[in-house]
Amino acid sequence: MANLQIKGVENRLYEEIKRMAADERRSVSQQVLFLLREYLAVRHQTKRLRTPALALLELSGSWADDRDADSIILEIKRGRKRSRRLEKGL
Repeated sequence: MANLQIKGVENRLYEEIKRMAADERRSVSQQVLFLLREYLAVRHQTKRLRTPALALLELSGSWADDRDADSIILEIKRGRKRSRRLEKGL
């Protein structure tokens, strides 16, 4: 099993970890390991979640068409039907 030494821990942080360890009946070392495992578990779960941007990209597809933009626009306009229903307004 590997050993890990951490230098430069602020006193406030160390005291907070020490209090947490005492509250949960662990040594400081055990508490730090617990916190590391907990953080890594949450991090792994978060990485597996789909972000809204990713979900949107999965829904969209690419469009392949050999025609130029003008001929596509012309086809769209020709496909429209003229309606007189709204000529007098709403």
